[in-house]
Amino acid sequence: MDFKAQIQMGIPTELPPRKERSSTVSHAPNRKQILSKEEKKLAIRNALRYFPADWHAVLAPEFAEELQKYGRIYMYRFQPDYDMHARAISAYPARTSHAAAIMLMIQNNLDPAVAQHPQELITYGGNGAVFQNWAQYLLTMQYLSEMTKEQTLHIYSGHPMGLFPSSADAPRVVVTNGMMIPNYSKQDDWEKYNALGVTQYGQMTAGSYMYIGPQGIVHGTAITVMNAFRKVLKADENANGKIFLTAGLGGMSGAQPKAGNIAGCITICAEVNALAAKKRHEQGWVDELIDNLDDLVERTKEAKNKQEIVSLAFIGNVVDVWERFFVEELFVHLGSDQTSLHNPWAGGYYPVGLTFEASNEMMNKQPEAFKTKVQESLRRHANAINLHTKKGTYFFDYGNAFLLEASRAGAEVMAENNIDFKYPSYVQDILGPMCFDYGFGPFRWVCSSGTLEDLRKTDAIALQVLKEIKKDAPSEIQQQLEDNIKWISEAEQNRLVVGSKARILYADAEGRAKIALAFNKAIEDKKLSAPVILGRDHHDVSGTDSPYRETSNIYDGSKFTADMAIHNVIGDSFRGATWVSIHNGGGIGWGEVTNGGFGMVLDGSTDAERKLKNMLFYDVNNGIARRSWARNKEAMFALQREMERTKLFKVTFPTLVEDQLIDKLF
Repeated sequence: MDFKAQIQMGIPTELPPRKERSSTVSHAPNRKQILSKEEKKLAIRNALRYFPADWHAVLAPEFAEELQKYGRIYMYRFQPDYDMHARAISAYPARTSHAAAIMLMIQNNLDPAVAQHPQELITYGGNGAVFQNWAQYLLTMQYLSEMTKEQTLHIYSGHPMGLFPSSADAPRVVVTNGMMIPNYSKQDDWEKYNALGVTQYGQMTAGSYMYIGPQGIVHGTAITVMNAFRKVLKADENANGKIFLTAGLGGMSGAQPKAGNIAGCITICAEVNALAAKKRHEQGWVDELIDNLDDLVERTKEAKNKQEIVSLAFIGNVVDVWERFFVEELFVHLGSDQTSLHNPWAGGYYPVGLTFEASNEMMNKQPEAFKTKVQESLRRHANAINLHTKKGTYFFDYGNAFLLEASRAGAEVMAENNIDFKYPSYVQDILGPMCFDYGFGPFRWVCSSGTLEDLRKTDAIALQVLKEIKKDAPSEIQQQLEDNIKWISEAEQNRLVVGSKARILYADAEGRAKIALAFNKAIEDKKLSAPVILGRDHHDVSGTDSPYRETSNIYDGSKFTADMAIHNVIGDSFRGATWVSIHNGGGIGWGEVTNGGFGMVLDGSTDAERKLKNMLFYDVNNGIARRSWARNKEAMFALQREMERTKLFKVTFPTLVEDQLIDKLF
């Protein structure tokens, strides 16, 4: 049976043979046993409802075995036999190109070269899932193959509820992930209800089908690292020979070493999972692998003396590195952390003093003892960082919940007021005031033809648009434009593509719309051979309400509210998005953030032109308006500028109050 026929079949008509887990890919850690006996029965009953009754006698004990062994029912038996990767859009059986584009993006998220734990349908972040099980994948792809332009597929945390009549202007797919009644959004609630098969953690771009491999995170990290060095170096200095020390090459991708190379420094990134480190090295995302601490010290000293630009992956625990570098008096200019601490008890953070294998066993069999080890490690981790910052290291929280979980562990990370953290979020210091408040965020696109030729053409189009905008842009955003012109000019030589032929850059509403219009025109004129799929990271101006990351620089007391993200997904849905998503959790963790995203297919039509103008404007300016109302001066500037050039745009503007008037009241 060929690929198209398998997609159209959905759940197989005959029970396929049982499959074993592959030994060549990374697997999700075994989850802790949290269900009662009766709940386990319910989980199996839930899983069996996807299949004919005459299969149940075979599948029930098999699913029970998976649940007992792995803590989840993944339905390995039903993983397709065909290769999982993004194909050209023409390869998919579909009645509309929009549905085919979504199929392409789903397969890209599950590509073993892209996904962290592909057989468990987890794209990144340790638990960021596309689907809960393989039956959901099969049904979703089948529905997409049948979909018309007047139907919408509704997906509940991986489960395809079905095709509903809608209209050509409606989104083709609406996705929710992990949306819980608020009092049921603790970490163990995820463990329980995910094990039952009724919800999942979609991370950000995993469960919204918009992950583009490490490239997506590389760009934001490169912008962050470049500007962090600008904060700590003198005007006549560069980053050559300066150390950026961090951790995490697996769950949150291999972005940091590549970003460090682009920024021009020495990047040292620790990773406890040897398989993940080797994968990133093989893919060219890190220059050298080192598995011995003594060797790392010597190699780092050599790189400093030679003022090298190099990235070093240390296979081991970052706490050991922080402590040893202090003893060796190796000065660290920049420090951060990118382990998946939003998921601290189930593989997101590995404690110092335990091997990777021992940690995986303990988190499954002794979860409370493992939690104690993690918190001990976080206190030791923070103590080592504190020693370095007293010497002048600039440490920033990279939005992975490091400071949040360290504070919960009792580490010394709080400011004197015992309310704020002593170290800033990178959004507070860099991306918030420099990018998000002005509307600059992670605009991305995928060439659905799958050809390098189309990608090169889109790079050239985007570069030309940015150069034209820069000519008349105000001084406030010249640096942002310059950084992104440099990025897109060097994108191909930096070998950023893993999986689909995708690209990312930071642009404001003007830049996004103008680039999209140019793409749409190129498709119409046959200069591009197939549609282009637009999207963004949820880590953006409007898409995410996250008090410890995306909205951490909003100081009017509203950073714990989630109105913006909800308005964003609703507003995008009726303004022309091809698909929309809204998630509980992402980056910072389950119950800590609400985030939404979109996908939009450009097919060269006048309809696509109308939709992109309408939707991209709102998708950005919704967030700028919220930031302006919070009295962020950069956002107030950007909003005033936008209102002057867009006649139908009129929003509430804040009146500023003199501090002394308020200060004398209490």
